[in-house]
Amino acid sequence: MTAVLTAAAPARPAHRDPQVLRWLGAFTASTLGDSVYHLALSWAAVRGGTPAEAGLVMAVSAVPRALLMLGGGVIADRLGPRRVVLASDTVRCVVVLGVAALVLVTSPTLWVLAGVALVFGVVDALFMPAVGALPPRIAPHDQLARVQGLRGLAYRSGAVLGAPLGGLAVALGGPGAAFAVAGALFALSLPLLLALRLRPLTGEAAKENGTAYGDLVDGLRYLRGHRVLGPLMIVIALSDLGFVGPLNVGLALLSDQRGWGASGIGWVLAGFGVGAGSASLLLGVKGRVPRAGAVLGWTMTLGAVSIGALAFVPRLPVAVAVALAIGLLAGLSGALCGALVQTECDPAYLGRVSAVSSLVSLGLAPLTYPLTGAAIGLWGVGPVFTVSAAICALAGVYGLAVRTVRRAELPR
Repeated sequence: MTAVLTAAAPARPAHRDPQVLRWLGAFTASTLGDSVYHLALSWAAVRGGTPAEAGLVMAVSAVPRALLMLGGGVIADRLGPRRVVLASDTVRCVVVLGVAALVLVTSPTLWVLAGVALVFGVVDALFMPAVGALPPRIAPHDQLARVQGLRGLAYRSGAVLGAPLGGLAVALGGPGAAFAVAGALFALSLPLLLALRLRPLTGEAAKENGTAYGDLVDGLRYLRGHRVLGPLMIVIALSDLGFVGPLNVGLALLSDQRGWGASGIGWVLAGFGVGAGSASLLLGVKGRVPRAGAVLGWTMTLGAVSIGALAFVPRLPVAVAVALAIGLLAGLSGALCGALVQTECDPAYLGRVSAVSSLVSLGLAPLTYPLTGAAIGLWGVGPVFTVSAAICALAGVYGLAVRTVRRAELPR
């Protein structure tokens, strides 16, 4: 049985809807808290051990996140996404405030910090699919693309503001103060989530009678058979596999070779962030991009060309301009991917579909980090960026070649 939203009165635009704004506030607070937490954890780990040990602590959360992500999608669809998001932020709040209290009385060992990272990895595996499944419960179908744009803008804002906020907290009160700030931000999201009034979905009861494993298989079967979502997952996978290595590892090596230093990395990332934020703002305000599938494919392909060009730019100001173009093009294609997932997917399956998308982005793509670093060491920045750009371009070309993706449209 296909799940559909129950009939509702004509709704106001998402950026004027109190429901959406409450959800957006909760998501922003949670994103800020996550950024502050990661900075506090990395600082505490560096102060408590060697750089290699600190790296291991930071990597611990990736394992449960990758292993449990698909199960998290099943749980989001079975229990309801708000309940899962609420529980996730509650656990984060309690754990982080507990670490803050611990730091006040003693220096936590690396084992304690690794345990905290492990808990966050498990929580992330539940939180991310549930966040992806919430928009259809709070906004009408024709506003989901706008909600996706607002979500992207909130995520970029949280990522940009979280690091300096965490750094200020560490400078004033050490890691304990930063953990306390992160816990307070997670706590701020809770009343906003509790105030949400969810739009009921019909047809969900029939989904709750099977086993969790059956639900997982059913979700994967639904995704594989969907004419748009199945190919779209391949587009997302290829673009992420080609993109995250150069941005997260290659950029640092490129800046070192060019003599731009750490500040150069910051400027390039700032250019990318401004471009990506602008793309999210465009979708959030406009609410619809005509011929979304074709625009997605072309912007992804042009963004790939910009990624390849970045490796051959000799001057920092030009690199910042290229990064701005990458952010704008990749940000728009990414926002359109997310919007099409939201609008094409049956809401009863959205937790599981979001889990597959998140697994590719956050579970598989980071595996390219060591490969990217090793390849640059062997062949240099230019060839590696060119190959990565070719993979991203392949994603765009594939999206344009698949008729159902190319002709996909956002609702009016």
